[in-house]
Order: sequence, then C-alpha cells, then structure tokens
Amino acid sequence: MSLMDAFERGMEKILVPIAIKLNSQIHVSAIRDAFILSFPIVMASSLIVLINFAILSPDGFIASLLHLGTIFPNLAEAQNIFSPVMNGSVNIMSIMIAFLVARNIAISYQQDDLLCGLTAIGAFFVVYTPYHMVDSQSYLTTQYLGPQGLFVAIIVAMLTSEIFCRLSRNPKITITMPDAVPPAVARSFKVLIPIFFVMIFFSVLNYLLTKISPNGLNELIYTLIQAPLKDMGTNIVAVLILGVVANFLWVLGIHGPNTVAAIRETIFSEANLENLSFAATNGTTWGAPYPITWGSINDAFANYGGSGMTLGLLLAIFIASRRTDYRDIAKMAFIPGLFNINEPVIFGLPIVLNPIMVVPFIAVPFVNCLIGYFFVTMEIIPPIAYAVPWTTPGPLIAFFGTGGNWLALIVGFLCLAVSTLIYLPFVIAANKVNSAQAAK
Repeated sequence: MSLMDAFERGMEKILVPIAIKLNSQIHVSAIRDAFILSFPIVMASSLIVLINFAILSPDGFIASLLHLGTIFPNLAEAQNIFSPVMNGSVNIMSIMIAFLVARNIAISYQQDDLLCGLTAIGAFFVVYTPYHMVDSQSYLTTQYLGPQGLFVAIIVAMLTSEIFCRLSRNPKITITMPDAVPPAVARSFKVLIPIFFVMIFFSVLNYLLTKISPNGLNELIYTLIQAPLKDMGTNIVAVLILGVVANFLWVLGIHGPNTVAAIRETIFSEANLENLSFAATNGTTWGAPYPITWGSINDAFANYGGSGMTLGLLLAIFIASRRTDYRDIAKMAFIPGLFNINEPVIFGLPIVLNPIMVVPFIAVPFVNCLIGYFFVTMEIIPPIAYAVPWTTPGPLIAFFGTGGNWLALIVGFLCLAVSTLIYLPFVIAANKVNSAQAAK
C-alpha cells in the first residue's frame, strides 16, 4: 500500500465520519448554508474587483502587461465607477451572515425564520462598536460590518436564534391575535415577547462588555487576537505564526489578513521599504537587508489564489473532485483565483467551518513558506524586494519580485505543484463525505 493510499484510508476512518457529523449539526450547517447563500453576491463583486484592480488600475497585472495606462491616461479614474460595489457586498458581509445564520437555524427549529433573522441584525448592532461623535454628528465605523466582524456576527446569530426559537415554542409567552387581525400583524405580535427578551439579553451583555472594552465586543476580540502578536520581528517564525493565525481566523469566518494587518504592517513595512530602496540603489535584490518578510515569503510563495493558496485547491478539484458543486464553484472561481481573489472559494465552497478543508488550508501556506525560506536562505534565488501588485498571478510574484530571476519562477511553480498535491487527498475525502451523506 502506498503512502498516499494509507493517508486516504486514515482520513476515511477518522476525518470523514467527523465531517459527516459536523456537517449535519444544526449550527454548523446553518453557518455553511449562510455562506453558500451569500456566494452569488460575493462572486459578482469579486469579478468587479478583478476588473477594477487588474484592468482599470494602471499598475494592475493586465494593465501593466498591455500598457493600458499609456494608452488611456485617465484609466485610473474609471475605478471610481466600480469602487462602491464592495460597499454592497463584502463590506456588509457580517450583516448578511447574521441574518442568514439566524434564519437557517430558525428554519431547522420550524420557527419564524424571517423575524428571527431580522432580530439577529438588531442584536448585532446592539453589541456593535458605539457611535463616535464628531462635530455634534454621530458616526458609526464600518470596520466590523465586513469580514472582520464575521465571528461576532455568527456568535450573535446563534445566540439570538436559540433564545428566539426556544421562547417562541412556549405558548405561555406568545401573543395570539384574533383571526380578524391581518396575518402580518398577527405574525409580528406572536414573537414580540421573544424579541423583547433577545434585545434585553444583548443590551445587558453589551453594557457588561463595555466595562471591559469601551468600544464593544468586536474590538475586544480584535484586541485579544492582536495582543500575543505584538513583539514579532522579521524572521520566519513571525511569518509562519502570522500565516497560521490569519488562515485559522478565515476558517472561523473572520477575515484573517485584515485582522492581523495592523500587526503585520507594523512589523514588516519598514523592512520592505529598506529592501526596495536597496534594490533601487544597487539594481539587484541580491544582498537585500531583510530577506525574510511577509511579502518576500508568504505573498511570494504561499498566497497563490489568495489565503490558503487556494489556486492549488482549484487545480486539485479539477483533477480529482467528483462533486458537481465543487467543480461548478471551481470553474467560476478559477479566473478570479488566478489574480488572487478567493472569496468565491472561501464563501462558496465554503472553506469557512469546513472540517475537511481546515487542515490543508492552514498547512499548505505553512509548507510553501518553508520552501521559499529554504531557497532564499540557501541563496539559490535572490530575496524578493520589488513591490508587486497583489493581483499578479501566483508564480509570477516571485519572478517579478526578484527583478526577473527565472529560477524564482520555477520555485513559484514548484510551490503551486506542492499545494495541489497536498490538497488532493482532502478533495478525494470530500468526495467520500458527499457520497456518504447522499447514502445516509
């Protein structure tokens, strides 16, 4: 028996049964289905983002390749047309997920799903970061309305739906209106008391939390995540830890890169600028003072297709997946994935709370960071010092970042091949989970 066969059999015995149980659990399936339902909105906005940054931005990959900035001097102004699309999709993701998770749980409990979902949105804003007063005007930060607030949105939705549904089942606290009352009014009054108690619960919870964190639950969680990471430096350990944390947060539904961005930029920005200055002065990246940074290791070797190196996952799906849903999503997500936009995969497959994909999503970037670290520290390839647009297709990042080193390009393709090989057995396991669930 080959090592691959042994690995697959081990996953079939251990991981597949766990995945089946988790996928059938009410709360996990509610969260999974919420992300699947939001997928079309995310997919549409991802395609528009791709157009905006790869074509309409003068330094975008396609624009640079075709010299569109020279042909159309005002090209960048066209980005203003599509920039607001994020405000109606990814930037309000937490609101959509709060509604959908609560709604899905209420459907499972056979309670009023629409009003449960709306109540979850209300509860989400009860514990949201307080308004800020500027010149006698109240302003609400949008920081936690998007992916960065997903974890809180999911927790609030689950608590809301549990309280709402349990109270709604109790006939002693439901208000039944006469038949003459319009159905919409009767429906609202029936769950009035459960909604009342949900709002009381979250109001009290928010008051207690503000004693610990004046800016609310979102900032408290954000601070707790940030605190242990403050004193990291420019070394491979820092890169690996930040990568694992960021990708683990994605699995929980939190936008990992955004969450650790403040720490990451604080640690690596100065080093990146010094590397770029060195390359500009010397005309080469050989001898750059900080060869190990986030951009020179993670982005250059472990981020193809986006977080989790999901370009390798898409290739693995094309090679080995027998699941129609996986293959359909992979077909739609492949073009955005080439340009490192992977929200369609994360929210459409989904990666979030997907027990099969947790391990490779975290392990693949970790392994490829080590591969890049080996080739750079052994001075087989020069350090990556040039700033490369984030929409540049994966293996080309190392090529352009070194100023055109062909061996760096080969290492980039090696990392992509490794990521595909690691994802393959998990894609095969997902086939078996799907077959087992269908049979059940």
